[in-house]
Amino acid sequence: MNSLALRRSAIAALVVAVALLPVVGGAWYVRNKHTWGQDRLAQIEPRYARLLGLESQRSELEAARLRATELRTQYVYPATSDGTQTGNQAQQKVRDLFSSAGLQVITSQVLPPKEEKGFDRIPLVLRAEGEMLGLQSALAVLGAQQPIIVINELDVQVLGGLANINPKMPPRLSAQFTLSVLRERP
Repeated sequence: MNSLALRRSAIAALVVAVALLPVVGGAWYVRNKHTWGQDRLAQIEPRYARLLGLESQRSELEAARLRATELRTQYVYPATSDGTQTGNQAQQKVRDLFSSAGLQVITSQVLPPKEEKGFDRIPLVLRAEGEMLGLQSALAVLGAQQPIIVINELDVQVLGGLANINPKMPPRLSAQFTLSVLRERP
């Protein structure tokens, strides 16, 4: 009888162990998932806090976006105009500025636009002659234009060379400008 009772208790223990195995496995799985969830929450918490901060500053961000859009229209030609038309407008504007500053525009040319970071950069090459005062006036006025006209290169030379300069008269200068204007891409 002893061996039969021992066998029955071993079988009962084995049945209990098999019955508890899914419970223990489930508890272990839940504990691991809980730990993973806490780690994930710790990772997400700073991001969530940043998003809440952005949400609380929505009106300020919208005002900054509107201001940036407004400034963009002051510095860049709109996408509604054609690239050739924009280049011709800028060329005529520069020719008028240089003429009013006392420079004689010898040549001017609009080059094909180049795509650059969401904009079309439209290069202008212009050669003008005149006195130093006219060149200074043109540069001063050129910097205040809107939409902006960027000076990429400037090459200034004395006409006739340094040996032929009359010290009693202001020297006549020849300046070659490589300018560019920006136009939004459609």
